[in-house]
Amino acid sequence: MTGPDIRSVLSGTAGLSVLVIISVVLTIARPHVSPDPGVRRRFLLILAAAIVGQCVHFAEELATGFHLRFPVLLGLSPWTLTFFVWFNLGWIVVWVLAAFGLRIGLVVALVPVWFLALALLLNGVAHPLMALREGAYFPGLYSSPLVGLLGILLLGGLRKLTHAEEPWA
Repeated sequence: MTGPDIRSVLSGTAGLSVLVIISVVLTIARPHVSPDPGVRRRFLLILAAAIVGQCVHFAEELATGFHLRFPVLLGLSPWTLTFFVWFNLGWIVVWVLAAFGLRIGLVVALVPVWFLALALLLNGVAHPLMALREGAYFPGLYSSPLVGLLGILLLGGLRKLTHAEEPWA
């Protein structure tokens, strides 16, 4: 058994790397988390729904072969099932840990949450476009409207949760 093709993995996930950079910039630009427990509680409910939505999306992608079809769409070799599963499970763990971090106001926890919001939004747009390009169902299509909507809700929640300057001082 061989490991994943590193070129395929790095090239195929390059867009996500850009989202991580944008997430760091957004965290630096809006580093203050609301001290209001009600705001945090409402946000954490949205975040929990977003994480569950991403789990549903991942399950659809896994069941329908996204790890095989997406890289090929880009002219790359398919990803191994092992890589695809560990990559997604790793991010899910990071997002759950970020939720706990945000519960106590840990600013660094914003980075993976901004990333999740942007990735959900990207999935909501990209999967229908890939299906249109293929002229048929593309893995992840059915759950993409759900995750796209959750991405919008999460971005709105982040806007309410974070601020550029400490307005409560």
